[in-house]
Amino acid sequence: MSIVSAAILLFLILDPLGNIPVFLSLLKPLPSTRRNWVLARELLIALAVLLIFLWAGQYILAAMHLRQESVSIAGGIVLFLIGIRMIFPTAEGIFGDVPDGEPFIVPMAIPLVAGPSGMAAVMLMGNSQPGRLWDFSLALGIAWLATALILFSATSLYKLLGRRVLVAVERLMGMLLVALSVQMFLDGIAAYLARPSAAGMMG
Repeated sequence: MSIVSAAILLFLILDPLGNIPVFLSLLKPLPSTRRNWVLARELLIALAVLLIFLWAGQYILAAMHLRQESVSIAGGIVLFLIGIRMIFPTAEGIFGDVPDGEPFIVPMAIPLVAGPSGMAAVMLMGNSQPGRLWDFSLALGIAWLATALILFSATSLYKLLGRRVLVAVERLMGMLLVALSVQMFLDGIAAYLARPSAAGMMG
C-alpha cells in the first residue's frame, strides 16, 4: 500500500464530510471564540489516539495472541458496516444524544474521528508492515490534515454545498469504503488460506 492510497483510505474512514452536521450541532452552543479551540483540541486528541494504535498495534496484537489475518478480516467487516451505515444512515443517528456542556474526547475525538474502524485500520497497517511506520504516519498526517481543514471550514461548506450535497458525497464515500472493506476481507482470507497450516487442514 502506497502512502497516497493509505492516506485516501484513512481519509474515507475519518469521514469529515459526514461528520460536519454532527460537529456543527455539538459546537453550536459554545461561544464563537471557543469553538475553534475545542475543535483543534478534539482533533489533536484523535490524532494522538490513532498514532498510538499505529505504533503500538503490533504489540497489542501480540499481547492478545491475534494473527494479522484475523485483524484484516475483522477490520474488513467493521469497515463494511461503517460504509453501509454511511450509505443508509438512520434517523436517530449512531451515537445518540450528547450530554450538555462542552464536548471532551467523547463523542468528537472518539468515536467520530478516531473510531473503531480507524483504530483497526492503522493497527492493521502497522502490524502488516512494521518497517513502514513512518510512511503510514505520514499518510495518517495527510488524512488528518485534510479532515481538519474540512471540519474547520464546516460552516462555510454547509452553507455552500447544502445538506443534500453533503449527504450525497457521504454516501459516495460509503460506497468506496465498502469496496475497500471487501478487498481487505478478501486479502485476509487469501493470506489465511496461504498459510501452511491452513493449506494442510484443507488438504
